[in-house]
Amino acid sequence: MKSEPEAETKAPSDDTVLIHVEGRTGVVTLNRPRALNALTHPMVLRIAEALDAWADDPAVGQVLIRGAGERGLCAGGDIRAIHDDAKAGNTASAGFWRDEYRLNARIARYPKPYVALMDGIVMGGGVGVSSHGSVRVVTERSRVAMPETGIGFVPDVGGTWLLGRAPGRLGTHLALTGTAVGAADALLCGLADHFVPAARLPELTAALATAPADEVLPRYAATPEPGVLAGARSWIDRCYAADTVEEILDRLLAQDGPGGPAAKEAAETILAKSPTALKVTLAAVRRAAVLGTPEEALAQEYRVSCNALTSPDLVEGIRAQVVDKDRNPRWSPPTLADVGDADVERFFAPLGEDRELRLP
Repeated sequence: MKSEPEAETKAPSDDTVLIHVEGRTGVVTLNRPRALNALTHPMVLRIAEALDAWADDPAVGQVLIRGAGERGLCAGGDIRAIHDDAKAGNTASAGFWRDEYRLNARIARYPKPYVALMDGIVMGGGVGVSSHGSVRVVTERSRVAMPETGIGFVPDVGGTWLLGRAPGRLGTHLALTGTAVGAADALLCGLADHFVPAARLPELTAALATAPADEVLPRYAATPEPGVLAGARSWIDRCYAADTVEEILDRLLAQDGPGGPAAKEAAETILAKSPTALKVTLAAVRRAAVLGTPEEALAQEYRVSCNALTSPDLVEGIRAQVVDKDRNPRWSPPTLADVGDADVERFFAPLGEDRELRLP
């Protein structure tokens, strides 16, 4: 007889994830459109189950993941559930993250083409199930972000690995501000590979049923409208090269010339985030940038995420943004000066031999 926790996390029999094979393509559809296809633990397990089955199936040549509805692929994990879990002092979120990060690693190493349609909102966990894939498609409607600092959390799902490898200091800028980028900037930052107009996605999907992605994409790929990050590289690279969040803010606020207003806006955005999350995020992205594999970054993120469950800012940030929606979080500690090196290092502390995330 299975224990209660095992029963709670088995793959679902409902329709929150739709799985089918269309021609030579295995299709995964995230199907919670009213919740912007936010991921739950059973959804993660269902996706992993499908990927495992298709990996050795000769009839399936590639995988396609997409979101139901018109608003986006996936807005991330179910953070209200994480809020309730952390507030109650429980550990269900750690189990969710363990399986979610295993899925992210599976996607990064998947033996067949993994096509992600990153149309609309793609944030947090949505980046995890798309940007580790081998064929990543954005549209003019794409808004891609890792906005965790705004809820007192730190980029996860392999986000520190991805952002740590963006050109120059663009990844640090996106990690600290949580800024959502469009198609051109997602391509520039290495979060996506191809731009396809949203109106052509149905044709693209139909074509993938009969031909490999590398043959199909050239027929549909186009050039997106210019983004904003390429023209901001000079001040972003200079300001975010600083050693601390405080110095980054000083440089942003002191920036003059054409980039001055945008730099000051970035500083104001950062100042609204959790001071603790900002310092841990800067450390996490820089450490991930020198790690050798995405699995190592995911293992580091798992430590950070689990340790964040005992941080007051995670509960408070989700309360302010999602539960009460007053947009007025009371961070603890309230200022960057109050967050010391030891406070940051606590997030990277080992969890214990039986709790660490082990990835092949």
